[in-house]
Amino acid sequence: MKTKLLSIKLVSIASLLFLIGVQLTNAQSKKRNKKSTISYPERIYSSLEYRSIGPYRGGRSSAVTGVEGKPNLFYFGAAGGGVWKTENGGETYENISDGYFGGSIGSISVSKSDTNVIYVGGGEVTVRGNVSSGYGIWKSLDAGKTWIFAGLPKSRHVPRIVIDPNNSDIVYAAVLGNIYKSTPERGVYKSIDGGVNWKRILFSNQHSGAVELVMDPSNPRVLYASTWRLNRTPFSLNSGGEGSALWKSIDEGKNWTEISLNNGFAKGTLGIIGVTVSPVNSQKVWAIVENKDEGGIYQSDDGGSTWNYINDSRALRQRAWYYSKIYADTQDEDIIYVMNVSYHKSKDGGKTFKSNNANHGDHHDLWIAPEDNQRMIIADDGGAQVSFNAGITWSTYHNQPTAQFYRVTTDNSFPYRIYVAQQDNSTLRVNHRSSASGITEKDWEETAGGESAHLAIDPLDNDVVYGGSYGGFLTRVNHKNNSVRGINVWPDNPMGYGAEGMKYRFQWNFPIHFSKHNPKKLYTFSNHVHVSENEGQSWKIISPDLTRNDPEKLKSSGGPITQDNTGVEYYCTIFAANESPLKEGLIWIGSDDGLIHLTRDGGNNWENITPPMMPKWLMINSIEPSPFDPAVCYVAGTLYKSGDFKPYLYKTSDYGKTWSLITKGISSEHFTRVLRADPSKKGLLYAGTETGIYISYDDGRSWNPFQLNLPIVPVTDLTIKENSLIVATQGRSLWILDDLTVLHQIDKNTINQPINLFKPKDSYRTQGSSTKKTSLTQGTNLPNGVIVHFNLKDFDDKKDSLALYFKEQNGTLIKKYSSTDKEDKLEIKVGGNTFVWDTRYKGAEVLDGMIFWSASFSGAKAVPGNYKVILEKNGITQEQSFEILPDPRTEVSLLDMKRQFDFVNLVNASADKAHKAINKIRILRKKLEDFEMTYKESKNLNTLLIKAEKLNHSLSEIEKALYQTQNKSNQDPLNFPIRLTNKLGHLNQLVTSNDFPPTDQDEIVRKYLSKEIDEKMTEYKKLITEDLKFFNKEFSELNLDYLTLNLN
Repeated sequence: MKTKLLSIKLVSIASLLFLIGVQLTNAQSKKRNKKSTISYPERIYSSLEYRSIGPYRGGRSSAVTGVEGKPNLFYFGAAGGGVWKTENGGETYENISDGYFGGSIGSISVSKSDTNVIYVGGGEVTVRGNVSSGYGIWKSLDAGKTWIFAGLPKSRHVPRIVIDPNNSDIVYAAVLGNIYKSTPERGVYKSIDGGVNWKRILFSNQHSGAVELVMDPSNPRVLYASTWRLNRTPFSLNSGGEGSALWKSIDEGKNWTEISLNNGFAKGTLGIIGVTVSPVNSQKVWAIVENKDEGGIYQSDDGGSTWNYINDSRALRQRAWYYSKIYADTQDEDIIYVMNVSYHKSKDGGKTFKSNNANHGDHHDLWIAPEDNQRMIIADDGGAQVSFNAGITWSTYHNQPTAQFYRVTTDNSFPYRIYVAQQDNSTLRVNHRSSASGITEKDWEETAGGESAHLAIDPLDNDVVYGGSYGGFLTRVNHKNNSVRGINVWPDNPMGYGAEGMKYRFQWNFPIHFSKHNPKKLYTFSNHVHVSENEGQSWKIISPDLTRNDPEKLKSSGGPITQDNTGVEYYCTIFAANESPLKEGLIWIGSDDGLIHLTRDGGNNWENITPPMMPKWLMINSIEPSPFDPAVCYVAGTLYKSGDFKPYLYKTSDYGKTWSLITKGISSEHFTRVLRADPSKKGLLYAGTETGIYISYDDGRSWNPFQLNLPIVPVTDLTIKENSLIVATQGRSLWILDDLTVLHQIDKNTINQPINLFKPKDSYRTQGSSTKKTSLTQGTNLPNGVIVHFNLKDFDDKKDSLALYFKEQNGTLIKKYSSTDKEDKLEIKVGGNTFVWDTRYKGAEVLDGMIFWSASFSGAKAVPGNYKVILEKNGITQEQSFEILPDPRTEVSLLDMKRQFDFVNLVNASADKAHKAINKIRILRKKLEDFEMTYKESKNLNTLLIKAEKLNHSLSEIEKALYQTQNKSNQDPLNFPIRLTNKLGHLNQLVTSNDFPPTDQDEIVRKYLSKEIDEKMTEYKKLITEDLKFFNKEFSELNLDYLTLNLN
């Protein structure tokens, strides 16, 4: 299903205006407003699709649930990737929110009274530096097949949903709210009509939202909730303070008591609090509490009236804001679980714990089956994993394409590799296409740097990679030698210190790149620009501090309880940088605190060119110098970490002297992280936003959604390689739109044409295949062949006919596919269409039911060169030329490939001739057998019957020589020796395993086998021309017209 940006089904438009409303900005310059805008309807290019390549290595999840009584059914929500479902106990997962909603998921709850009813809350609770907010609450009435919007559009983060076990229309939501600024949309909300209307039933203050909500399993009137004062800024994370508390209601939320004030509970400033109730003994309640002096686990035996401080282990409460979740076992009142880097299990009510790990670390949520405490699903920074033995073993997370990536770049190998850093995992380089049927773990490997890295590939050697990570960590990896070297600009580890503790301020995600003009010059960026021309052996500073350097924002992050300094909040740093592809030394720099600088001489002189109308603290997330004009540059910035979700895109045409805001058409809360300019068509731009992709055909004067089949997901970066758009996402791994040349060919005349045949992109003669059905375990491969895009303004399959012809340059027809052909059927629809020609000529005929062992009768693959394709509709034609290129890795010449081509054609000609003869033999023998059966009692026909039997036997022997007729199942050839055409087909399979020409012995065996076949064909022709002719003559003389034995 193709999805539009935030396509909403069955939703009140008024309740979602903030999601889908188009921003009507007045900031466009008067000059630009006078220029006309350009846009094209999606139907013109609707044949284009984004291809999900994985990798299938899960990203963060903080929301999981199972279903009571359904042992293999589980759901999880991805940090940016929507909702997923498994019906086979975690072997495979399928996304069930695409087409309705997506992005960050904070909670999932399934109704006990009707398991078809599911509620999902947007916005994860793991509020780290790259957190995304959600879009309210969604509801399904059919176990996730379809969804409706169910309210709370401004909730932003919904960490927990609880449903009344007796009535699925009564539902409670813990709303954390906007984590960047104070708002009233926080607290616990309740709906009694299935989400149509909501009422806030618990409110702490405008700074503190609800982070946990638990219902007493034995009494749905009893609720426990915790509220949390939390604030995140670009330079700090603050957890705790007034408003953080633990609450209890005994009347379905009408009234609440602050039970964190009760005797025995932690005193002083409270932070995040997790709470759980034993289903076995509802008076037993546990809380895990963030508190400076008395943090840890508290337990109550009287429903929270009094508390006992039972465990202060820091292993249970380290980085409390990121974890602090606690769960009671469903069948044993002494077993509890605590989520943290490891997950911890206690069998004595929380006094002591044993640390455990699922298949990934950093655990965030846990669901335990009420009827079976051995069955559970856990959420962690690697996704979701299922256990059926209480955590002794867990299912894999290498079946979830939900990775979160920061930046993306490519190398120049073939196939080119895509380089990314996965949050909470490693860096990777991933082949964009595979020689197999899909993109699997064999097609990717770890590379330099760490989880937050920018990556830079040595232009002179693609196996040498440079990668960063937090703390200014920078490594050089040589994949050929399997060597790793640390080359930090300043190797003084700042872990645990604030930004004030760094000599050079390197952000968590600091830039690294090579000069586009000098392949020996490597740049990296702190608050200064550093350059090395000796692979990091030494570094030179070529700039002053290019940030605001505000000391008020250069302090330790965290508080008032827990400090947290990993580099995420290091501020006043260079966050984006890029060199002009047209002029060496022309470098554009953007900081995370809202400054833009330019040098035109390689760093000798710098200009502050910050747009005066730009918000002061705008984080410059990407900079894109024009590939056509050195004076032009595009900038994408975000202010969402200050609570402003608007898109900010700017363009200069005069080296930064003047700027224009270019966001017309982008929805008001789709903030923009990246803009890229198409290097092949001036004015064609792509923008990555918090919900997907937009496109501009007019250099930014206007924008249109460019979502196609891309799910709703935060887009963190884009890059263009070989006319393909590569998309890095925060929650759905990597996607590629493989053919931008279609967009390059669109103009104002294209719209009204009855047919449009686009010039195919150059393709390669190479290995690999792709399946139409999306895999649940591997990335989708690029189809192998010539990918043809065409567009139909209209089509009536009853009146119209359509055909595609593939021809050699001299006009020789190779293959034809048409809407009326049964064998080579062309499936078509109105609008955009895609057809993949496998580049093969006609192969040998293979009869239904034939079984061969290790044989191929496919047509020969086209030799690299120039060809043409013709689209014909009702006599109207369009023609385009295209080129098939040799695989750059091939070891052979075009002449060698031509030798293989000729060899395959000769093999197929012999096999085709034999198989066609077998088909006629079978028809003939059937008629002979019918004759024998019909006239076997006729004594006057004895002579003719004997001749019929003899002819039948002779024909059978010929068939048996050509083909093993005893084969009835695929492994029968191991029992019954293969015959001539199988042996010939095996030659084809051997020779076409790659581009090599046939060996001398291949030719010898081919000639031998072909000669054997020719001899059998001679026998066959003799039977037809002599024996059959004689048989028919006698048959006719007896005036028998029951059948005519004639194959002509």
